[in-house]
Amino acid sequence: INKQKKINESLKRYGVKFGIYKNNTFHEQLFPFDCILIIITKEEFDDLNAGLIQRVKALNLFLYDIYHDKNIIKDNVIPSEFIYSGSGYLLPCQGITPSKNIYSHISGIDLVQSKDGQWYVLEDNLRVPSGASYPMIARELCRRASPKTFRENDIEDNRDYARLLKEVMDYVN
Repeated sequence: INKQKKINESLKRYGVKFGIYKNNTFHEQLFPFDCILIIITKEEFDDLNAGLIQRVKALNLFLYDIYHDKNIIKDNVIPSEFIYSGSGYLLPCQGITPSKNIYSHISGIDLVQSKDGQWYVLEDNLRVPSGASYPMIARELCRRASPKTFRENDIEDNRDYARLLKEVMDYVN
């Protein structure tokens, strides 16, 4: 409990917050954080990773379609008003194809795990996937609070995120 309190104090000090609208009012709150590690096996991680890669490819194909052929609208899969009334739809981008057909360079896919162990997508964040900073700061605070955990367990390292992001940006450049 003491580690939990220290980490939450650090999250507050670093301003690791998110905003939600409730009753048309914007509320900011700390990201919820649990010090108890959820262990995901390499096999489970690989399955999740493959599914997330597939999902991001599908989202990019969706974006290509709505800015080009609009088959998803023509085939009555999604009503046109859902696309055109959305604040994220940018009419000036109509007909534009970004390098490598990649519209979403960073995709924040929020996952939740049910009590029976099944994983579900809570939401996709393509406009402002601000959640990228959260796992980095949370992991760093966990390292500080319990360095032994990271020495004694084979935990995936996320400290090279900036390098990986640069690689993506160089790739699409």
